[in-house]
Amino acid sequence: MPPLGALVRPFFAETVFLLLCLAFLRVDPAALRAQFAKPWLLITAAAWTMLFVPVLVGIALNALDLFDRSPGLLLALMLNVVAPPIFSSPALAVLMGLNAAVTLALLLTCIAATPFLAPALVAVFVGPAVTFSPIALGLRLVLMLAGAACVGIAIRAIAGQPWVERQAERIDGLNVVVLFLFAVALMGDVAANAIARPLFVLGLLGVSTAVTFGLSGLTVLIFARAGMRNALPLAHAAGSRNTGLMLAAAAGAVPELVWLYVALIQIPIYALPLIMRPLLRRLALRSGA
Repeated sequence: MPPLGALVRPFFAETVFLLLCLAFLRVDPAALRAQFAKPWLLITAAAWTMLFVPVLVGIALNALDLFDRSPGLLLALMLNVVAPPIFSSPALAVLMGLNAAVTLALLLTCIAATPFLAPALVAVFVGPAVTFSPIALGLRLVLMLAGAACVGIAIRAIAGQPWVERQAERIDGLNVVVLFLFAVALMGDVAANAIARPLFVLGLLGVSTAVTFGLSGLTVLIFARAGMRNALPLAHAAGSRNTGLMLAAAAGAVPELVWLYVALIQIPIYALPLIMRPLLRRLALRSGA
């Protein structure tokens, strides 16, 4: 794995861009209309996910004096919380039996806000610890997200909706291949670090797990009054952030600790649906009883 990871890592940004293109290709405009017809929940959820959470986390991290203690960890955590939800969140919502339409609508709204909010929040809360230009980060995010959206929309417009539906399995298969390359690029150094510094890696995994699960739990509490049908998919999206997108937009110009954090956080992100699914079954049984 490490040698292959070293070969793939220089093309990490390209793998993220391909994942974006495939995600936009699978977006069904018809599924979004009902969600955008009731915008207040969507606007509130997007503001919570992309503005209030990063601000609260940034204040907490600075109160802990993390800038002096570990500027690399501060950068990793801020890149985590300013990122939009992962692009597979609607598909994972379907697997968990959640409202995938609200997840998709939140995802696209957060994507639109990311190039403008993320660089500003990183600059404010990380400051001199930033190892790249926040302005360059914003420009790369615009190019990556807008470019991928244009590719997806163009293919859908030229080939047509029926063709996209017929090719769904092939698109998903290609997505799996690109996801494998994405994981290889991230995980290449994890084994070596785990052997050399096992307690450090376990601690970093614990932090990433606490962030993922903590944001999800807090979001459920915040949006519980909107009903669990809405609160649970919003919670999953808020906890499962596309930190890889931020890493790609930063052109990899980050400390090695950030690479390691982004690799390790994939574990709780994809463990979260496995944990939520049996809990959702119990809730469904109780509500049906």
